[in-house]
Amino acid sequence: METTARLRPIPGSRESQRPGATPESAGVGAESRTGSIPASSSASSARAWSPLAPAHPVGPTPPAPSAGPDPALSWSAGAAARPVVSFGQPEAFAEPARHRVGPHTAAAAACLVLGLGLIGGAVTGSWLTGDGGDTAAVDHFTTAATLWHSVPVDQLFPPTVAGTGAGPGGADRTWTRIAVAPDSGCAHAFDPLLQKVLTPLGCQRLLRATYTDATQSYVTTVGLLFTNADPAAMSALAARFRTEGLDRRTDLMPRPYAAEGTLAAGFGDKQRASWTVSVLTDAPVVAYAVSGWADGRTVDEPQPAAAAVSPSATTAPAQAGLGNEAQGLADRIARRLRQHIGTATEKPS
Repeated sequence: METTARLRPIPGSRESQRPGATPESAGVGAESRTGSIPASSSASSARAWSPLAPAHPVGPTPPAPSAGPDPALSWSAGAAARPVVSFGQPEAFAEPARHRVGPHTAAAAACLVLGLGLIGGAVTGSWLTGDGGDTAAVDHFTTAATLWHSVPVDQLFPPTVAGTGAGPGGADRTWTRIAVAPDSGCAHAFDPLLQKVLTPLGCQRLLRATYTDATQSYVTTVGLLFTNADPAAMSALAARFRTEGLDRRTDLMPRPYAAEGTLAAGFGDKQRASWTVSVLTDAPVVAYAVSGWADGRTVDEPQPAAAAVSPSATTAPAQAGLGNEAQGLADRIARRLRQHIGTATEKPS
């Protein structure tokens, strides 16, 4: 008996839905268009074709062809009807792995190169200009120690000193020199405890001058103590003054220079109203100033200049502006000293 296997149409296909189409015509049309064997299973035919899911042929498995792969399992068979699938470039394991440089790595490398270039340029510039960094600072410090005998007194202690904005509330001040003490040692120039604190630095020379304000109401002695200390010792003492508040203790005050025949003739220890002490770290020098009234009145409670210049201070020295007198004059004399140090260490071009 002859048995004819007819292919059933795929449900949902265009051929099966066409009016007047017969199962035979649907099957033959599908076969003729695709050129492949249609699947007999309705479940398999309903699934979308995927290159990862192998096709399931209907009926007995055909024998393997003698040459070439089964068209149903081949990537090239039915290429016109199948979706186009593209794949990335496969890894070439035979080639050495290439290290990719990300944007952050590239930026870091650029900064490193730029930084090295700047450092190299700075070092080269220092060699070419003779700027040795620490060496220049040491020369600066050493030069400052010799200024007490190389700079005229009128340059260290000018006959008049302008104090723009140095008074209370930013008022201007002008100080006039009325006496200059001979350069000497440090004996009797400081209260005993302050003398004890300064002794480890050594006393190379002490320079002092006394000034009065434009109204001749106040007198102020300003001093420059040239020590024998090195930069480390000056820095250590400056830190101690700062952390222990030594510049605010009334038992650690400098003494005034009372010159006979001047407004400061009666300017003694009991007339001290305000004071300031500054330990310089860029020079072996301690700068200070102490102020009082020119009429010789005594002061029961002297006040450090740092506190007396406060707008909220209500003491007599603060209200009179004696803290501004001491602070303003000491600052300007120290500033002039630094200018002379800079001039002395400046190398000719």
